[in-house]
Amino acid sequence: MNILHKKKIILLGMMSKMPVGGNIWLVLQYLVGFQRLGFDVYYVEAHGGTPREVMRNADDDAWARAAEFVHGILNRFDLGHRWAYDPVQRANGCLGMSAGRLRELYDSADLIINLHGGTTPLPEHAATGRLVYLGTDPGEVEVNLHHNVQKTIDFLEPHVAFFTWGLNHGNADCRLPCSPRFRFRPSPPPVVLDFWQPFANGMGDTFTTIGNWRQPHRQVRFQGEVYSWSKHHEYLKFLELPARTAQKFELALSSCDAQDRRLLEINGWQVRDALDFSTNLDQYRDYITRSRGEFTVAKDQNVRLRSGWFSERSAQYLAAGRPVVTQDTGFGNVLPTGQGLFGFSNMQEIVAAVENINREPDRHSRAAKELAQDYFHYDVVLKKMLAEVGL
Repeated sequence: MNILHKKKIILLGMMSKMPVGGNIWLVLQYLVGFQRLGFDVYYVEAHGGTPREVMRNADDDAWARAAEFVHGILNRFDLGHRWAYDPVQRANGCLGMSAGRLRELYDSADLIINLHGGTTPLPEHAATGRLVYLGTDPGEVEVNLHHNVQKTIDFLEPHVAFFTWGLNHGNADCRLPCSPRFRFRPSPPPVVLDFWQPFANGMGDTFTTIGNWRQPHRQVRFQGEVYSWSKHHEYLKFLELPARTAQKFELALSSCDAQDRRLLEINGWQVRDALDFSTNLDQYRDYITRSRGEFTVAKDQNVRLRSGWFSERSAQYLAAGRPVVTQDTGFGNVLPTGQGLFGFSNMQEIVAAVENINREPDRHSRAAKELAQDYFHYDVVLKKMLAEVGL
C-alpha cells in the first residue's frame, strides 16, 4: 500500500531569546497555521545565543531553562514533541530531540524557514536547498546589500527564497534599495483568527499598544541620512495627542525610564510596564482584546524609507475586531485604509481617525476583522508563501 506522508516544515525561531507574548504568538501562528494547512510542523532553536532572559539565577543551566520554556509553550498547543533546542555552546548537545533525530529532520524537511533571519545558517540547514529567509524588520539587511556588506551577503547566500514584512518593498515610492541578487517578496504576518476572539462585553474605552520606548541601537545610514530604530523619536512627535482629544490612550512600554514616563504622563498618556503582563500569553492577548483599538507609531526606518512594514501586533488587534491607527509606512499601497485601519502622517490625521472610529465603533470593528480575514488570515498568507516556493 502507498501511504502519503505529510510534508514537513521546520521553523527556526528565537522564543527563548525573546520570551514575550508578541514574539511567542508570532511563532505559534506560523506553526499552527502551517499545521492547519496539513503540514507536519517542527520548531527548532539553533540561533547560537545564550537565552539569558529565561534564567532565574546566575548559575542556571541557561539552555536547559530555555528548553523547559519552549516545551511549556508548545505543549499547550499540542506541539510538545515537535521541537528541538540545539545550543552549539553546550557540551551536552541537543535538547528536546536527539542530535541524530534533528539531523534526519533537516534532511527530510520540505521547507526550513529562518524566522526573523535570526539564525545563522548551518550547513545542515542549507544542504537540501530548502532554506528560506523570512525577515520581520526591513531596513538594515537591504541597506547592507546596497553597500555590498560581505557579512550580509554571506549570511543570505545559503537561502533559496526571501520574504519580508516590508509590504511596500519594490514599489515606486519605497526608498528601500532592491537587490538584483536577492529578491525579497512581501509577506505579511499571519493570524489565526480564533486565537483573538474578543470579550463579549464589547470594545474597551482606551486605545492601547505594547512595545519598546527607547532602543538606541541599530541605526541605519543610507544616502547621506541616518535612520533610527528607537520608536521614542516618533512618539515624541505626537506627545500632545491626549490634549487634542477626549479619547484615552495607554502605552504599555518596556525600556522606558522614570523620566520618560513622567514626561508622557504629564502630557496625558497612561503608561504601564509592558513586562507586567507581556510575558504571559493569556494576559498579552487579553490586553489586546479588551482595548478600544490600537494607536501606535512605527520606527523611523520604516516611516521615511516607506518599507510598508506592518506589525504582527497590529494584525492581532485587527483580528480581535479592534481598529488600528498606526503611522504610515507605505502599507496603504497594499492594505485598504479608512475603515478599521488608518495610517497617519500628522496629528490631524490621528484625531480624525479616532473621531471616525468613535462615531461608528461597531462598523469599524467589523471592518477590522474583515481586513484581518482578507489579508492576514494564515490561509491567505501562508498559502501564497508556499506557492511562491513551489509547495
